Amino acid sequence: MKLDVFNTNGEKLDKKAELAQEVFGIEPNEHTMYLAVKAELANMRQGTHKTKTRGEVSGGGAKPWKQKGRGTARSGSRRSPVWVGGGRAFGPEPHLYTTKLPKKVKRLARRSALSQKMKDNAVLIIDDLNLNEPKTRSLTAVLANLGLTGKKLTILVNEVLENVYLAARNIPNVYIVSAERASTYEIMDCETLVIEKSAVETINEALK
Repeated sequence: MKLDVFNTNGEKLDKKAELAQEVFGIEPNEHTMYLAVKAELANMRQGTHKTKTRGEVSGGGAKPWKQKGRGTARSGSRRSPVWVGGGRAFGPEPHLYTTKLPKKVKRLARRSALSQKMKDNAVLIIDDLNLNEPKTRSLTAVLANLGLTGKKLTILVNEVLENVYLAARNIPNVYIVSAERASTYEIMDCETLVIEKSAVETINEALK
């Protein structure tokens, strides 16, 4: 499976990128992609939510009023959940949302995501993304040359260079990701997947 390669000026080059059939050309497995994305989003959660129970709020101690004789309901503490300012009954407690998936499932999900992008004609191969200076306008010009202005992009590179990272961080919806570490969510969460030619070889070797 071969794709055309473009340079930063938007010109098609004579060379082609060789994409492994078993990585970019399989029948996408939607369920594994769902499991992988669900796990990745769950693992992003901090799980630090917390409310105070009646044993943790300040106050209480003395009984608010005597047990009988007032003609109203008895009460033993100002910290009761039925009181304003009292503790919370069955409130949230800090806990982890971490979800682990088998390696084979994660690999299949990544291959499925790449194959789905190929199926949707949403993959573009760029020869080499290297900027001389860490300027946003430099990367903006490259995206304009490739006809990608205003699109949500995930750019897979073989190595995250400082100039490229700094140039991209001020452009909305443009993410520079190491090809070796790209997750299913990062591959799927874009309109167009831009891959550096050298990164294609890295992906082929990692997921074959």
